[in-house]
Amino acid sequence: MATVVYIKVVPQSGRNEWKLGKSGHITCYLKSAPEKGLANKELIQLLAKQLKLTQIDIAIVSGATSRLKRVSIAVDLTVDELLIKLGIHRQMGMFDIKE
Repeated sequence: MATVVYIKVVPQSGRNEWKLGKSGHITCYLKSAPEKGLANKELIQLLAKQLKLTQIDIAIVSGATSRLKRVSIAVDLTVDELLIKLGIHRQMGMFDIKE
């Protein structure tokens, strides 16, 4: 079963970085410009590398020309597993949240 996530991209940011945005979306900062599909290609490459998958296992389902993309990952992952693999769990650990 595939995992489908929404990822907000920030092209031409001069860095490659994953963060959890204020809106709750995963945000990916890309070096590539949003021209000729370069940013989309970089997003797929980064996801494949971080998740230790092939690029064929990742597809942009919708939002190819938008900053908010719906991405399908050919592996079944929980939200926590995905955040850990992207290194975002470290960012969340900076906050002392008590219920």
